[in-house]
Amino acid sequence: MPRLPAPDYPADVKARLAADAEEVIARYPDSRSALLPLLHLVQAEEGHVSRTGIRFCAEQLGLTTAEVTAVSTFYSMYRREAGGAYQVGVCTNTLCAVMGGDAIFEDLKEYLGVGNGETTEDGAITLEHLECNAACDFAPVVMVNWEFFDNQTPRSARQLVDDLRAGRTVAPTRGAPLCSFKETARILAGFPDERPGAVEATGGAGPASLAGLRLARGETPPGPADHVVAPRTTADGPTDEAAGPTHEEGE
Repeated sequence: MPRLPAPDYPADVKARLAADAEEVIARYPDSRSALLPLLHLVQAEEGHVSRTGIRFCAEQLGLTTAEVTAVSTFYSMYRREAGGAYQVGVCTNTLCAVMGGDAIFEDLKEYLGVGNGETTEDGAITLEHLECNAACDFAPVVMVNWEFFDNQTPRSARQLVDDLRAGRTVAPTRGAPLCSFKETARILAGFPDERPGAVEATGGAGPASLAGLRLARGETPPGPADHVVAPRTTADGPTDEAAGPTHEEGE
């Protein structure tokens, strides 16, 4: 049997979302470029991208539901079904894995009694394994609603999920204070984060990740310099020091 058309949002919800969608769409010269933030907008409403959310995005942008579905299912940041208030993602890519990410993920699956992409019975946590989070300096890394929790262990990860489920305040290692998955989705849709101190909070990459950038700028990298190659030219051209030893000097 073919599926019935997706139900619409209640009138008041649809009117509110339509006003938000108009603001988002106005940022782009081509309306269909607003699809990704609109998907975050409907995810902020229901906690996942539902068939109703897909219908809403299609109507706002003049697209087919098939076109919207193709995009929403391509990107892993969009949930396909309802999940927990906190998405706990464990990086299991190469470096995090060998540093303990695989062990953390397996331990949390057993501890929480859920598999990958599944949600605890209390609706608090959805557990996922994630690909690289560009935080290899701090491996193994766990992310909660896309905020960093660095240098984790199975024990610290258990404490983290215990605190989340108990409603205790949890502070990320770097970056903005933690908020719910729906609140995070609205911020990703491009709306202001009005929480005190959230915008001022910062959490950049570690020194190893930034070494190449500093070298490109001609800056002296932190720490021992005997294993870091200096820039080979200056604004005035090659220097004897930057150019290194000549062939004769090396003989």
